[in-house]
Amino acid sequence: MSTMNVSLPDAMKSFVDEQVVERGYGTSSEYVRELIRKDQQRLQLRGLLLQGGRSAPAAEADKAYFDGLRERVRAAGKKASRDGGKR
Repeated sequence: MSTMNVSLPDAMKSFVDEQVVERGYGTSSEYVRELIRKDQQRLQLRGLLLQGGRSAPAAEADKAYFDGLRERVRAAGKKASRDGGKR
């Protein structure tokens, strides 16, 4: 694992220290790694949303579409219950 040193103003350092204690992180490095992971996930989600926005609609989102979606969710929930939540 590589090392990176980051300089923070006192107020930000205090904030990080508080978050480490309040959220149960072992170190400030763990907290910062979690922030970076969340930012990576946010950027990935943004990319997927933009990609979806540029794509042509697959089906009209009308009442029948949502009824079918609800039914698929119910069926998947029943299957998960029977399987003990295993996939």
